[in-house]
Amino acid sequence: MKQADVEALRKNEAKWSKPLMAAGWNAIPSIIIEKQEALGLDAIDMNIIVHLSNYWWTADNVPHPSVEKIAKAIGVKPRTVQKRIKSLHELGLITREERRHTRNGSATNLYHFTGLIKAATPFAEEKLAKLAARAKEESERLSRKKPTLTLVHSEED
Repeated sequence: MKQADVEALRKNEAKWSKPLMAAGWNAIPSIIIEKQEALGLDAIDMNIIVHLSNYWWTADNVPHPSVEKIAKAIGVKPRTVQKRIKSLHELGLITREERRHTRNGSATNLYHFTGLIKAATPFAEEKLAKLAARAKEESERLSRKKPTLTLVHSEED
């Protein structure tokens, strides 16, 4: 593990505790959390996205938990999850890839976040631009020359 990764883990362990972090953790870009309403996501949608992302360990191994597993984890009926995933798919935020093995059976769907990433990117770019502008202003403020004071003699001296 790289030193930066070790340091990040220690910081998260300090916040969440070592046992919680050792049991597993998840990473979701903050901009998706911050802009969930603007992205058209409600609490159930976010819960589904969080749950799906928990199974997305590497870029090339997209998540594929069962609808039943998601429903049980977030406390809703499987039909609710199916409807919400269909809605997220229709919004273009999640792509469902069906995996049919036979005419009568199938494996769990694969879920891709390409649409969500694309939809959230402008918000991220806007936030990054604001952060860069703020950093530039701060740098300029700190680099301004301080006025030099000169001693003024009065005629009485």
